[in-house]
Amino acid sequence: MSGLKEARIWLTILAAVVLLPVVVRHAIATEIWIFAIFGLGLNLLLGYTGLLSFGQATFFGSAGYVAGYLLKHYGVGVPLVLAVGIAVGALTAAVVGYLCVQRADLYFIMLTFALNQMFYFTAYQWTSVTGGEDGMPGIPRPDVFGLDIHGPLAYYALVAVLFLVALWVMKRIVESPLGKILQSIRENALRAEALGYDVARMKLAAFVIGGAFSGLAGVLYAMLFGIVPLEAIGFVFSGNVVFATLIGGSGSLYGPVIGAFVFIWLSESVSAMWARWPLLLGVAFVIVVLFFRGGVVEAWARFWAWRAARRAPTAMGADVSG
Repeated sequence: MSGLKEARIWLTILAAVVLLPVVVRHAIATEIWIFAIFGLGLNLLLGYTGLLSFGQATFFGSAGYVAGYLLKHYGVGVPLVLAVGIAVGALTAAVVGYLCVQRADLYFIMLTFALNQMFYFTAYQWTSVTGGEDGMPGIPRPDVFGLDIHGPLAYYALVAVLFLVALWVMKRIVESPLGKILQSIRENALRAEALGYDVARMKLAAFVIGGAFSGLAGVLYAMLFGIVPLEAIGFVFSGNVVFATLIGGSGSLYGPVIGAFVFIWLSESVSAMWARWPLLLGVAFVIVVLFFRGGVVEAWARFWAWRAARRAPTAMGADVSG
């Protein structure tokens, strides 16, 4: 990607960060960037390593519960709780990932789903800590270095900055040698192993990094709504981030960001006007699977390629007549 094109994309993202709270409610705008961070973690697994995980909510919810407990009962600061959340997400992913990477394809997917269910029912039964079916309410949002983030716009600003940092970090990861190795595993794991790469270890590394991103998103989500609902660690939440990433475009750095916007906007805005909004999500998913495997990112690229192809004969005709 050329430097000019890259600069345009980042300027577009910065413009979206600035304008989003103007056009949608602050809570929705904040949730979009949190879900985008969540999607970035999954995309490293799904889009860059070729691993479909239905257990990302395990890391998201675990970090949310731990952070919520620390904030609620020990009054720890935001920087510390963010670090703890990232560590919990990464550690949980290391345990789950170690078990899952022992198998491939359908068995891998089912392992991520089964382990997610184990965490879900643990949270469901451990009511003294997690609140069980009622979730963990009453999570405070303390100041950050003396800055009050209780206001919706102030918290949005914090989340937006963390999103931009997360996007930059993920960009550096996917463009690093590690990112190239993960992509080679996605294309042909046997060939990557023949070249001397430890495929299982590389997959585990992707799991841990993805878990860290999910953990960060889980902590921010807990502070946004002041509660960790039981659903945050359930397989439906895992499925939501998979749908969002596929619709936006897996394998593209910016696909999860677009997918997060589409998914959260539909679920939070359109759902208020039309209760059957998941039908729109289903139609979008079918279109993506049948015609645009690269999601909105691929559709956008094909549109510009088609437009350029239409303009080319016109320009050649003008040159000949001139």
